[in-house]
Amino acid sequence: MASIKDSTSNNNISVGGMITMQSSLIGKIEKARRYAQERDRVTFSHFTVNFRGEHDAYIISYDSGQWRCTCNFFSQWGMCSHTMALERILDAMLPGESVMPVLNSPAQGKLIPE
Repeated sequence: MASIKDSTSNNNISVGGMITMQSSLIGKIEKARRYAQERDRVTFSHFTVNFRGEHDAYIISYDSGQWRCTCNFFSQWGMCSHTMALERILDAMLPGESVMPVLNSPAQGKLIPE
């Protein structure tokens, strides 16, 4: 069984003599794990990504609630499958006003269910 001991000279922790790590670093790793589970702590304000679509690669940007995509569909509709996919991926990490409503058809005006 591995033993854990705290060296008073440098706060390193040795497990079975194989791993030596600062005890403060262990606390940071645990905090990072908790933060990663609490995605609502992060809100994006702007970013640019490369998106590899089925037919081509596109550049998508987000800045202050506004989406941009270099695909032809976005230039006509102001939304596209690439930006909608990123909205789903980033979910709660985007401000609420950045999420675009998606319609089944312009005539019906019904929202597509999740």
